[in-house]
Amino acid sequence: MWLRHAIAVVGLLGSLSVACADDFHIVNATSPKDWDPGQLKPGMIVFSDAKNGAAADADSLVAFADWARAHPAQKKFLALFPDYAEPTVTKMAAGSAAPAPAVEKLTMYVAQARFLLDRAPGALDLAHYVSLPFLEKVDPAIHHKEIAAADVNPLTDVQGIGNRNPQRKWCTGRAALVCTQSSYRLEGKIPIGIMLVNKLRDSARKASDHIDFESEFSLLAPADLDQAGLKELTGLDAPVAGALAQNIFYVNQIMKFGKFFAVFQADPADAAKTVVTAYMALAIEESVLDKKKEYEKVPVLRNLVPEQVLMGKSSFNSGNSISAGLPKYARNEIATVAGLLARGSSQ
Repeated sequence: MWLRHAIAVVGLLGSLSVACADDFHIVNATSPKDWDPGQLKPGMIVFSDAKNGAAADADSLVAFADWARAHPAQKKFLALFPDYAEPTVTKMAAGSAAPAPAVEKLTMYVAQARFLLDRAPGALDLAHYVSLPFLEKVDPAIHHKEIAAADVNPLTDVQGIGNRNPQRKWCTGRAALVCTQSSYRLEGKIPIGIMLVNKLRDSARKASDHIDFESEFSLLAPADLDQAGLKELTGLDAPVAGALAQNIFYVNQIMKFGKFFAVFQADPADAAKTVVTAYMALAIEESVLDKKKEYEKVPVLRNLVPEQVLMGKSSFNSGNSISAGLPKYARNEIATVAGLLARGSSQ
């Protein structure tokens, strides 16, 4: 159980292939002016995963309540649904004799990026990308299986409680939509660490070297586009042509939910171009980060301190995908999606 709190990060929209990422390069934002579409160059992605939305810093994690208060527009669009709240779940607390109800505190990692597409909004067929082949192309390391709405997890266990959408049932209600069960095997030395910890720790529930999740990837219909709200989210006063969203509503380990959200707007200075503002939001169980002191006391576990692994600062991090840590993973994911969109590739 401990390692699922330490190293497993859900694959949000899948992690991404490096080949597509080569089409674009990441530039870290250092000031608000960097988000001005007029500052963007071809193949350039402005990126930030810092709390203040500008330059990246050492502490990119923020409590859910603080995030919701400081960034209400982000909370409205990047949580699973606008009224999402930290759920009350029944679980065993440290030192307790029996399970009891408790609010499940969450910590957010949020990344924001912006890039240009050399096509007018009217020339984009966003429904074209809502497909299983697109998700498979995004990262071959993540294995997807398309499922029907009837196959969706009932969301009644600790990992699922609070994630039921009150507005509509997941995987229903949108014309362009694909629903998947997905699995990612952790890479590098992490599976070896899992084997070691399972031997060292006496726990009925063993840690897994797989991250399994369920999600829907969809295109928001014109009627679902809150023009005023989306302009507030992106900070760009230009017509919204569409939005792609992936809601990760069930994850077997470490995370409560995840979201990929991309907003497509007209370029105010060039009608032949489209400005894309993309987000990754991951809600991590706060108890994950509370394990730091426990791990630091055990020499063999010091390189698996949860926050270090999540933030890509552990010797156990490797590759360019989920196992690399959130900052590198987010950059690679957004760059790869940008490359696929720029080439109009979905198959």
